[in-house]
Amino acid sequence: MRFIRNVLAIIGLLALIALGYAIFALEPYAGQVRALDSKAPAVYAQMARTVLETGDAAEAMVYKRRVDEGLSVSEVEDVLRLVANELNIRNVGELPMGEEVRNVTGEDFPFLQIYMFCDVTIAAQMVRYSPAMAAYLPCRIVLQEDDEGNLWLMTLDLDVMIHGGRSLPPELREQALHVKQALEEIIDRAAVGAF
Repeated sequence: MRFIRNVLAIIGLLALIALGYAIFALEPYAGQVRALDSKAPAVYAQMARTVLETGDAAEAMVYKRRVDEGLSVSEVEDVLRLVANELNIRNVGELPMGEEVRNVTGEDFPFLQIYMFCDVTIAAQMVRYSPAMAAYLPCRIVLQEDDEGNLWLMTLDLDVMIHGGRSLPPELREQALHVKQALEEIIDRAAVGAF
């Protein structure tokens, strides 16, 4: 009985030491965590769930939709361009990545096209706020064919940029949310052919 009590006492002491060390080691970060956007924990929790479910970190950072069967590439492209124009998101370029891969390798490769969109005034404000945001520019939408011949549309999920750090200034946050919603609307409508 005395032996069990001593073992439990040692376990308790070790647990208290570990807790004390954790508090000591993490305390400098506590204030920084409290300074994050209120939605940051939910954003990172969702990313972690996706990584654990899929084993793919890239999958956790995209917004994507499968294109309805029967829609052709040209129909999807027409809707992409039309909706982007309707939402005042400028098409600043297209990269025929699948075609480039076929040309360079001489091998068959599924359809893969990258469409680049931008609202220059919002982009400028975001880069002024954080030069690192330039890595998100221009906003890209990918139209990709999978191994079964299905078409998919995807873009970066901007939640990490909007909510992952300190709260953005209100006006910039509104504009960033506008871009996020516009990209998602472009994808959602193009995926179903909704002009």
